[in-house]
Amino acid sequence: MLIPTIAHYNRIPSTKELPYLTRIMSRKLKGYEFYEKVLKSPKYIVAPMVEQSEYAWRILSNRYGAQLCYTPMLHARLFSQPDGKYRAENWQTGEHDRPLIAQFCANDPKILLAAAKMVENECDAVDINLGCPQHIARRGRYGAFLQDEWELIAEMVRTLDKELAVPVTCKIRVFPDVEKTIRYAKMIEEAGCQLLTVHGRVREQKGHKTGLADWEQIRRVKEAVSIPVFANGNILYFEDIERCLTATGVDGVMTAEGNLYNPALFTGKHYASWKLAEEYLQICKNVPKSAPLGAIRGHLFKMFKPCLSEHTDIRTQLAKANKLEDFIDSVRELKHRLIAISGGAEEYQPEVFETDESGFRKLPSWVLQPYFRVDGTLKSKSVDEKANGPIREDAKGAETKSEDKSDDPELFSSTTEGSTNGPIAPSVLHVTAGGEEETPSTDPEAVSKEVVQNGCGKKRSADCGTGANGAAENLSKKARRIKEGKVLICPTETCANVASVKCAFGLCKACCKFTGGALNPVGENKAQDATVEIEEKNSKSRFVCEVHRTRPKNKEPKSDGAQQLMEVVA
Repeated sequence: MLIPTIAHYNRIPSTKELPYLTRIMSRKLKGYEFYEKVLKSPKYIVAPMVEQSEYAWRILSNRYGAQLCYTPMLHARLFSQPDGKYRAENWQTGEHDRPLIAQFCANDPKILLAAAKMVENECDAVDINLGCPQHIARRGRYGAFLQDEWELIAEMVRTLDKELAVPVTCKIRVFPDVEKTIRYAKMIEEAGCQLLTVHGRVREQKGHKTGLADWEQIRRVKEAVSIPVFANGNILYFEDIERCLTATGVDGVMTAEGNLYNPALFTGKHYASWKLAEEYLQICKNVPKSAPLGAIRGHLFKMFKPCLSEHTDIRTQLAKANKLEDFIDSVRELKHRLIAISGGAEEYQPEVFETDESGFRKLPSWVLQPYFRVDGTLKSKSVDEKANGPIREDAKGAETKSEDKSDDPELFSSTTEGSTNGPIAPSVLHVTAGGEEETPSTDPEAVSKEVVQNGCGKKRSADCGTGANGAAENLSKKARRIKEGKVLICPTETCANVASVKCAFGLCKACCKFTGGALNPVGENKAQDATVEIEEKNSKSRFVCEVHRTRPKNKEPKSDGAQQLMEVVA
């Protein structure tokens, strides 16, 4: 590809041509020159998230403090196909969308280059996803499952560095051995990577096995390489960003889940949820095709998560909406209800934030706020946290119960035995949050949200619990709606995904796969017949649920968190 420069024109460029030429020439900058002159030294970064960091969401995030956004993870092979269907559905950008880095997953340098060539004139860099830990990434052989194929990774980086007009960047996960992580990062740098994002979790840290991101490993990588480094993981509040910058010495902090639940995270403010929801919907209306309906639904469920358990009719409306106007009407109705509670305030500004026993802020349900879960614990009414204390996972993945020690200074600065964890911010001591790939918990809602965060699937979380009668209310409603053949909500207490009427257990895909057949099918009339049917299928098939291709698991769950899930669903 011939890249034009001013010399090619033999004349002074016109005003219209000059920005294009400047952009083309500046793209050749590398390392810190690229970081400072092209990206403008960003410190607040929105992570790549499948169907969640779409154009409309990036516009909103940029309005509220984001200094750099990534596109959703794009599949290089699908993106480069001649029919252009996938590309048309997943690539949108515009004048309010810079700086911008496009992320691809791939395992073939030629295919990756073909896809990257299609967007090099519409973004400031191309990122290679080397961090996705999900099963779909293992099946597709990309993301974190290329972690052991260093030669292939180096070839992909070298190819983009040599052939593209824009720099190549990478996003990685760490290894258990920090020295191996350092060698890995230096190998990628030597291959031509100009900026590195380090997610401080290992590949196995996902779902209910997710723990805290290891800021100490990120710090060691930052010290070992000479290119800019972004940190990813453990961001709940604006104050956590400064703690991360101080603890790791990185050049910027990336967040995914924190941004999804509070798109104004980078401002340090807690706005009313309807304020940004309405602004987001207005962007979707003003900029055609800037957000698919699935993305809109997912964003609204997350922004309104704290209050939807109190307004289950609105939750159902959002789940059923099939056009933009439906979402607008639902948000308008919910706004009227929340204004009555907030007194019309559009921002929550107490002189001092009240905190709970674990150190988390107590915020009213009408404001944007982070979603957090105690490590290894199903956060539901069935868990007696007051009696047992929150459960947290150490760096080795072992579950340990802890009393309330939010005031213990040793917890904020000491390391866990056998780990390389460094200082941990008080606000993230007992939680996992904020990464492209991870959304940790044992509960099924978190499993579906994990898919969203990691850019490895299309399942959308819509968690906000159930009504006053809990799961039992949904079960009876589910049985009735199955008979009528209508859409219904997953009966799991902590999940509001759309359930499948064909599922052997009457669950959504995420819950069905998580329980793995450890539950009996739900519904009074369906249970006995379905149990017999499953037993017959087991003699012929390896799946207990053919619809979701769920493999059987032991009737006795291995973890306390899983057992609590079984009790809640059953």
